[in-house]
Amino acid sequence: MSKHLNSFTHKGIHELRDTKLRRQNIIRVFLFVVFFSIGAAALSGSILCADLLLYYHNKGLLKDEKELSNKLKSLNDDYDALLQQLRDDPNLIKRIALVTLGKEAGDANTIYPKATAEQLAAARKALKEETSGETAKETLPMWLTRCKEPRRRTMLFFAGAGLILISFICFGPAKEISRQEPKS
Repeated sequence: MSKHLNSFTHKGIHELRDTKLRRQNIIRVFLFVVFFSIGAAALSGSILCADLLLYYHNKGLLKDEKELSNKLKSLNDDYDALLQQLRDDPNLIKRIALVTLGKEAGDANTIYPKATAEQLAAARKALKEETSGETAKETLPMWLTRCKEPRRRTMLFFAGAGLILISFICFGPAKEISRQEPKS
């Protein structure tokens, strides 16, 4: 009975130790993944900073070009509609000519507003401000703005490399301790 009890407690101790080692290995793997991921992100961010700056610059240019293309399409659609109206209604030319050429209207019952140069300048200024506010400006993320400085980029590189080294040194695979007792 004593032999059976001794093997049972010895077996229980080994199971307890194995469970404890599994928990430690899970924590070790988790910390390795966290440290390595942060280090790799910092290292790759410092190396790819110039490419990321170029990417965001090109992204802003593409957005501006799309807006310009959409405006041109809208103008083309407006001109096509106006040309179609001119084909359909020949009297439209007479009405447009009065406004376009600045001739006085022949109809006494119609009121045509007269705009002064000051009013036109104010309207033009308001339109320019409105359209300039809508243009897409290059917006860099704050971390990339800080990262583009060479000093900070170098610090980020070494911090990332340090985190990768720490993850391999401190949280790498644990060495198995032999369970066999030394023979004497």
